[in-house]
Amino acid sequence: MKAFYEIGYRFFRMPWEQGPRDELVRLVESGRIRPCRAIDLGCGTGSNAIYLARHGFDVTGLDYATAAIAKARLRAADAGASVSFIVHDLTHLGGVSGVFDFLVDYGTFDDLTPVARDRYLDTLLALSHIGSQYLLWCFEFQMRWWERFIPFFPPPLASDEAQQRFGRHFAIERIAGEQHRVGWPPGWAAYLMTRRA
Repeated sequence: MKAFYEIGYRFFRMPWEQGPRDELVRLVESGRIRPCRAIDLGCGTGSNAIYLARHGFDVTGLDYATAAIAKARLRAADAGASVSFIVHDLTHLGGVSGVFDFLVDYGTFDDLTPVARDRYLDTLLALSHIGSQYLLWCFEFQMRWWERFIPFFPPPLASDEAQQRFGRHFAIERIAGEQHRVGWPPGWAAYLMTRRA
């Protein structure tokens, strides 16, 4: 899987490289999320991290694809944005210290196997504190029979998986999402969560 991302980021423009994501922009521009210490988990080429830095956040971007981080650093320099970019696997975290007030994940958690999702939660808890907010964007739908045969395609989140995996530690608000029968993906969701005691 890592090789797919390294090759994709090095030689192509990945389909999700489309600038800061709508849900994040709305949260920042509405004032629901204010400048603070933030981390983008699986930052790719850095669009969300750069957007946050340009809006007054102290931002760290983390991705395990060296090619993605190389692009992210160039883009941040071009944008005049100060972001600390780190190459590391967020399921075996190292190189990041302290906790963050705001954590962002666009399409990383749902790209993990169920076992790796457990390790991801350990990382998320280590990087957050009571009151930290966590924005998760994920594929969320019931897999159709043929999708089960796509190689390297981890299962999307089931409709209750966010609550089951995160509900013990976070208050969860579903802030956006779609479900439909045609096209791909057939469903996605965005959650804003707040870490609780």
